Amino acid sequence: MKILAIDTATEACSVALLNGNVKDVIFEICPQQHSQRILPMIDKLLSKHAIKITDLDALAYCRGPGSFTGVRIATGIVQGLAFGADLPVIEVSTLAAMAQENYVQHGYRITKVLIDARMHEVYFGHFEVHNGIVTELQGEAVLTPAEAVAKFAEISDDDKAFGRAGTGWAAYSEALLTLQNTDAINVLYPCAEFILPIAEQAFKDGNTITVDDVTPIYLRDKVTWKKLPGKE
Repeated sequence: MKILAIDTATEACSVALLNGNVKDVIFEICPQQHSQRILPMIDKLLSKHAIKITDLDALAYCRGPGSFTGVRIATGIVQGLAFGADLPVIEVSTLAAMAQENYVQHGYRITKVLIDARMHEVYFGHFEVHNGIVTELQGEAVLTPAEAVAKFAEISDDDKAFGRAGTGWAAYSEALLTLQNTDAINVLYPCAEFILPIAEQAFKDGNTITVDDVTPIYLRDKVTWKKLPGKE
């Protein structure tokens, strides 16, 4: 199986490739440079493994939430590549990719993800691992820090170890004080490498979409996305 995954949803920018049993990744923190960096990163990774876009089985990407501009960049790139190569697409939550990394790299089966959404709000995600893949414990939302505290309290997991991920924890540390634990926040930004296990399982399960259905997720409803010309 060959899957290319990309992420530009936050300050980080990354591309990852699943090529059979081999995984490879390029990851950079490059705020406001995603549009300049992402295509060269894709070219570099595919060239390294002598793979063409048309050799891939699917494309995957972080569909948000995150920076509006960053999410649009990833969506547009995937939309263009999928349309040109007639490839299926797998959409993965930015928050889920971060929780997956927290499990793979640090062993946390439960992860509470909060990304700073600006305007004194956070992107909220609450995940638990089942059969090696993260699943939602609660639906994603954009919330104030106080609302996030209340939302996490809806599911009692005090007896279970949990990890934290995302920039929201530091940005609103005082408001989130009751949720802080002694563990470090090991995952600040998503990485395309951890889109891959989620995407691989989705592909096996037949959970792919066509380019016509590619849609970024902002969580703020007032933001819209224009599809390819003729695809409305």
